[in-house]
Amino acid sequence: MLSFGVVAQASATVFVSTPAFLIPLLHTERGLSLAQAGLLASAPTLGLVITLIAWGALSDRIGERWVIASGLAITAAAGFAAMFASDYVSLGALFLIGGMASASPNAASGRVVIGWFPKERRGLAMGIRQMCQPLGVAIAALTVPQLAASGGIAAALVVPTVLCAVSAVLCAVWIVDPPRPPRQAEGADAHPQALWRPYRETSLLWRIHGVSMLLVIPQFTVSTFGLVWLVTQLHFSSLAAGVVIGVSQFAGALGRIGVGVLSDRVGSHLLPLRWVSIAAIAVMLSMAAASSLGAVWAAVILIVAAIVTVADNGLAYTSVAEIAGPFWSGRALGAQNTGQFLAASIVGPAVGGLITLVGYPFAFAAVALCPAIATPLVPRDRELEVVPADAVTV
Repeated sequence: MLSFGVVAQASATVFVSTPAFLIPLLHTERGLSLAQAGLLASAPTLGLVITLIAWGALSDRIGERWVIASGLAITAAAGFAAMFASDYVSLGALFLIGGMASASPNAASGRVVIGWFPKERRGLAMGIRQMCQPLGVAIAALTVPQLAASGGIAAALVVPTVLCAVSAVLCAVWIVDPPRPPRQAEGADAHPQALWRPYRETSLLWRIHGVSMLLVIPQFTVSTFGLVWLVTQLHFSSLAAGVVIGVSQFAGALGRIGVGVLSDRVGSHLLPLRWVSIAAIAVMLSMAAASSLGAVWAAVILIVAAIVTVADNGLAYTSVAEIAGPFWSGRALGAQNTGQFLAASIVGPAVGGLITLVGYPFAFAAVALCPAIATPLVPRDRELEVVPADAVTV
């Protein structure tokens, strides 16, 4: 189930990432402005944000298997149709539809993984599952530009289309929905989890959503502006800066597994989440001071920052699923991802404008305020006593 969850999410990520790697072709060879090419590139992400909660609600009703398989099948169909799009409006509409469908693994694949692993092993499992997003981006980065250069847009769409189609078949045949308590009418005989209303009865989910939205800001600050910071402020060559960014992304992916293992060892997802939040304050302040420490130390600090700022994702994701329970986790995980995407969308213009006004050091220091605000919001383990026991599996 872990393997199929990773394959499903990675395939969807390849589709969502593909249009961004078509920007050079669209801009330099097809004559689109950067704004127009960027709008096309953003269409899948917009579609994904629109439907995350809806796919999660559907998985609460019918289970994860068919949600994932049908979403990937629709994504593959949209990708195939986009190969024959005759104009850019049609192409953008198909990217949007494909993005809407590709949200299904985001909402349901993590739940499959969490549901089939006991609590003491979920940290490692979710750390591995969270690697699927950088893996998907890497696949797109390695294949799409070369295929686009040789065969145009249609050739570039072959990889995401085939991956989503194959993944849809694999998930339809082999995914087994994790066990969950039966739905019963409310009353004396109802299962406690069927009566649990996590958003009404506690603030835990609201707080974790808020924490994740705050912590995604330093994450996207590092990933969005790290390369240009190395080149323009520290005078790295483009090649050297690209190597540093590549190493940082690989290290960040491994860091997700490491913090997952740590959470299994300490028996808590929330305690390491607080540690990560505190560490994010330190790394962003270190980024602010890095320019005065020399190029080598700046590169090291950037790599450490990339590891720390992505480490919260799996911890928060797992905590949300456990608190929400089997009848709410689909919607809760959809809300979790939606909040993160919305917060991430403001990083480019907001932090970019701040850098323009005050420079990189002060901007990085200002971003450190986000984890500083998030740290006291992280729930403590004793607050989980209100949650029905064994909230994900029977």
